[in-house]
Amino acid sequence: METLVLTFPKPHIALVTINRPKKLNAMNLKMYQEIQSTFESLGNNPEVWVIIITGSEKTFCAGMDLNDFSGLGNYHSEDPARRALYLQKSVKSLQEPMNSLENCGKPVIAAVSGYCIGAGVDLLSACDIRYCSKNAIISIREVVIGMAADIGSLQRLPKVVGNDSWIRELVFTGRNASAQESKENGLFSKIFNTHEELLQEAMKVAELIAERSPIAIIGSKRNLSYARDHSVAEGLNFVSNWNSWALQSPDFMNAIMAQMQKKKPEFPKL
Repeated sequence: METLVLTFPKPHIALVTINRPKKLNAMNLKMYQEIQSTFESLGNNPEVWVIIITGSEKTFCAGMDLNDFSGLGNYHSEDPARRALYLQKSVKSLQEPMNSLENCGKPVIAAVSGYCIGAGVDLLSACDIRYCSKNAIISIREVVIGMAADIGSLQRLPKVVGNDSWIRELVFTGRNASAQESKENGLFSKIFNTHEELLQEAMKVAELIAERSPIAIIGSKRNLSYARDHSVAEGLNFVSNWNSWALQSPDFMNAIMAQMQKKKPEFPKL
């Protein structure tokens, strides 16, 4: 791949590294395409149960590569309806790569160092677990270039961060937020001193997740996502339907027997 590096450092764990260091890992069109294809592939890979995403050269993502998208509005038609349809289609095509992190079904851990700006925040907000190093800088920068963020931040951040006032301040000003400020407001759950410590902890958590039943983990992610967008009653009905077949998996009895015998369970690939 041109913009991502994919490795498998431990059993059942995939590590996706954003790799455009000369551009501070800014997202060009190729990166959007590779993010979508990579996470769709990992979602279908029976050997992968958990995914970590990070950035090379201790920078997560400096936003959209404006050089790649400067001509986005130059659709040659005098009809405003046709121009609008073209732009809507273009925006939706950039939303799908972010959706692929949620739709892949596997837990995604974000390990953020350095800049996480604009499209980087869109990517971050689609992750399940979010850690950072103390040098992380967060900015929802789209208003600075005269637009509303349109590929996920405005929709996902209110669901993952409890402080609506803080989100709106960042969105309306485009200012930078430190790692500590972002953690205090719920965007990150842990801060680490260095990028190396950050990756070590992300890997430890990924290994712990990889010890669990992949059926249980995928079911938990799907039910959490469903509950986020539905009522409690609807969520309870959804999980009862899910477990009506998931509890018939041998993983259930394997995990119970392992607990009773005080040993690690073993689960077949997906």
